[in-house]
Amino acid sequence: MAAAGIAAQFVLALLLLKLPGARTLFLWLDAGVDALHGATRAGTAFVFGYLGGGPLPFAEAHPGNTFILALQALPMVLMISALSALLYHWRILPAIVRGFAWLLTRTLGIGGAVGVSASAAAFLGMVEAPLLIRPYLSRLSRGELFVIMTVGMATIAGTVMVLYATFLKGVIPDPLGHLLTASLISVPAGIMVARLMVPDDTRTGADLNSEAHPYAGTMDAVARGTQDGITLLIGIVAMLIVLVGLVHLVNGMLAAALPDLAGAPVTLQRLLSYVMVPVVWLMGIPADEVLTAGALMGTKTVLNELLAYLDMSHLPPGALSERSRIIMTYGMCGFANFGSLGIMIAGIGTMAPDRRREVVELGFRSIVSGTLAGCLTGAVVGVLL
Repeated sequence: MAAAGIAAQFVLALLLLKLPGARTLFLWLDAGVDALHGATRAGTAFVFGYLGGGPLPFAEAHPGNTFILALQALPMVLMISALSALLYHWRILPAIVRGFAWLLTRTLGIGGAVGVSASAAAFLGMVEAPLLIRPYLSRLSRGELFVIMTVGMATIAGTVMVLYATFLKGVIPDPLGHLLTASLISVPAGIMVARLMVPDDTRTGADLNSEAHPYAGTMDAVARGTQDGITLLIGIVAMLIVLVGLVHLVNGMLAAALPDLAGAPVTLQRLLSYVMVPVVWLMGIPADEVLTAGALMGTKTVLNELLAYLDMSHLPPGALSERSRIIMTYGMCGFANFGSLGIMIAGIGTMAPDRRREVVELGFRSIVSGTLAGCLTGAVVGVLL
């Protein structure tokens, strides 16, 4: 399994980094996600005005500061929930499940249901992707559930990919292409790491396509999908607020209880940055740059990758070489952090309440597995640079 996963990473990396035609194809797919995001923003702008992404009534002094997660990105959950219900009613998604079952069973040995979610995670995100296989979530094995969680942690959503690319303009060449490539390469890495950590040969999906669809019609599917999405959205927002707040609280306690370290307060992200120093060195970061790179990984894991990318964009010239910046762009391209864990628990727990206990049990392990998958992606790209 390890050999197959690493081989798949190298093959994807070679195709996406060396063949412009292949990258163009995936950029078209990403454009489809942008279209979906634009459709969602049209609705949020109509309801919330400029807070929801509408035209600003003032000049934006700092690009990105007007982005409001709860009003601009998270409402995409509503759109995906409604669309997934509609596609199930039209019998389109079951056909896709059959296709992925045929393809992925013969490559990485996973079932069609997991394949659909894992592939969609590279474009849609760790909560929106499982929505596409919601009727299957309760029937997945523990190992398959962990694969979905890990791949979700190892990738980023198209909804934030463009935002991150704006931060990285001038920092690395073609930032959007690199972010999209990183998210795609991390899919086989996430599958490989998850199956090594929680071994399981179950393949769910191909035999479930005949299940009944409970919707009375097209509008009923849209309405009920939207209602389910509302519950999901509220749970995500609540868990995100609480977990980010808890990290802030722990950092305050550490700062009050411990003396400053190297002239700065002790925080969870600073402590983790020292743990990540040997990891980033193994990824290919030179020894004289590992402290800077480790600090970025610490910020990414404890807080989120958005702040880590912002920190990297503000580094002084010479702090990281261009090669190191590209490696770190790939290594940090994932949702593996404590705030995302809260979103995942709320999201999957709402979609499949009977699996909430397992999601919580596997939660911290999925942060580790998602981080490892991202680091493997960074290492693979480092070899090819």
